[in-house]
Amino acid sequence: MHEWNDLANEFRDDQQSAQLMAQVQAPGLEYASEGNAEQIRSSGLALLATLDERERYCRSMAKKFEAALGRYAATEDANYAEIKQTGGTL
Repeated sequence: MHEWNDLANEFRDDQQSAQLMAQVQAPGLEYASEGNAEQIRSSGLALLATLDERERYCRSMAKKFEAALGRYAATEDANYAEIKQTGGTL
């Protein structure tokens, strides 16, 4: 669970760099400079969307692992109580 959240945090941090790409300005007023800047902005927006999607996926996986851990702990507790009730030990 923690590894999924750590990976999600990395994707979130990378979104800051992608945001800078999405806001890049042309160095000059000529067509080539503006065209290049537009391509970089477009790439930055695509990267930003992808990183956001990856972050949400990782957060979702972390929640699934957390839920599974909760179910595992509940099963362990139930099994322990059943064994203890019969006089056994773990």
